[in-house]
Amino acid sequence: MKTYDVAAYIWPSYTGKEKRARQFWEQGIGEWQSVLSAEKRTEDQILPRKPLWGTVDEADPKVMEFQIKEATRHGVNVFIYDWYWYDRRPFLEQCLDEGFLGAPNNADMRFYLMWANHDAGYTWDKRQSGLDEVIWLGTQPREEFDRVCRRVIDLYFKRPNYYKIGGCPVFMIYEMSNLVRGLGGVENTRAALEHFRELTKAAGFPGLHLQAAIYAEHAVNVSGVDAAREGSTKDLVDMLGFDSVTHYQFAHFVDCNRDYLEILPDVQKEWDRIRRDYKVPYYPHMSVGWDNNPRHRFLTLPIMKNNTPENFKKGLEMAKDYADRYNGVPLVTVNSWNEWTEMSYLEPDDVYGYGYLEAVRDVFLGQE
Repeated sequence: MKTYDVAAYIWPSYTGKEKRARQFWEQGIGEWQSVLSAEKRTEDQILPRKPLWGTVDEADPKVMEFQIKEATRHGVNVFIYDWYWYDRRPFLEQCLDEGFLGAPNNADMRFYLMWANHDAGYTWDKRQSGLDEVIWLGTQPREEFDRVCRRVIDLYFKRPNYYKIGGCPVFMIYEMSNLVRGLGGVENTRAALEHFRELTKAAGFPGLHLQAAIYAEHAVNVSGVDAAREGSTKDLVDMLGFDSVTHYQFAHFVDCNRDYLEILPDVQKEWDRIRRDYKVPYYPHMSVGWDNNPRHRFLTLPIMKNNTPENFKKGLEMAKDYADRYNGVPLVTVNSWNEWTEMSYLEPDDVYGYGYLEAVRDVFLGQE
């Protein structure tokens, strides 16, 4: 039977070990604090929900040993860790460094990084929901970018279970506009990325596989300094030499304030557009759901409806079909393993049990 690389994003906030996170979640349990205080605000919501495994510390290697076992037996065999660099240092690395890499069975699961280089504001602080203020900038100048490159090569790329395509470590970048803005334009960014490739080769790899997390097609500032010089996301992928693209969340490119089965055809149309318009492979993405009201004190839209395990399974079948038809590398990305405050997670809950994980198992392992 064909083997698929089913890669689930991990939001590494479910721990109290990051001291700087206390400004967002003062109780010292990470974003579990917001999950536990979630309230139902419309008839369309199924809230609150509780994690079947409890509000565990995902920076605990024993916890991650169990989660790796549960993930792999259901067909999830890659974790994509959201990875942060703010104020000249990493943020929320404990779930990866201490939890996952400390688990005795971590070799059973591959992993790679998505550099979540967006600005950090009060989105994570429920007490301040709606306040539009930047705490840390996601943009990084060349000196900091080079520090990031050296760190990820030395600490992560060299791990035997780091995910590779064609022998090249895969590194995803979340926000290309911030990347270009911080490095001062397309030419400077291309030079910085080329240096990243050279550093990766010098570390003993055949090359670096750069992956972009794309949104709906939109204009971006491609100069880094001149707002009048704009191009599209597609232009940047080409100009900067990215090797592949995928998505992070349905909410980034389709209207999610409706039924899941109404959303899937529009997702398929966007995949087809990308395959037609982009010069690099697109790895199909499937989101479990969307509702980020657990992060807010007031009703916020959109709210995805009817995203049951049965309907999610239909989406997974669509992704599997795309991978079979168009991609030599059978990679599918999923949002997510644990985005509880966005209601998009595979971890079992008190409403659907193991339903979402069983959907992955049925589609990609052929078990029912």
